[in-house]
Amino acid sequence: MRTLLLALVIALLAAAPAAARTRNVKIGDDFFKPKTMTVHKGTIVRWNWRGHDSHNVVVQKGPRHFQSALKSSGHFSKKLRRRGTYKIICSIHAPDMHMTIKVT
Repeated sequence: MRTLLLALVIALLAAAPAAARTRNVKIGDDFFKPKTMTVHKGTIVRWNWRGHDSHNVVVQKGPRHFQSALKSSGHFSKKLRRRGTYKIICSIHAPDMHMTIKVT
């Protein structure tokens, strides 16, 4: 009976979806850091504003389009559920302020 219960617990844990991982991106005065990253499907990406200027996060090209509000502090998070390459810009400081996220 104990072996059966242990086998059931192990099966349930293996079947449970993995907790979403969070990756952070720093938004400074006219830059994203890191400039490129590769993440797994289901990862939450959190952009954190630093510095003084106002910026936003806009998907210029990718499997899904989204954008943040224009702001100079705080954060914006998005769970990336579709595989592909996301080309992201700040619409005020493009084309110089850009980054790429590859979702596998």
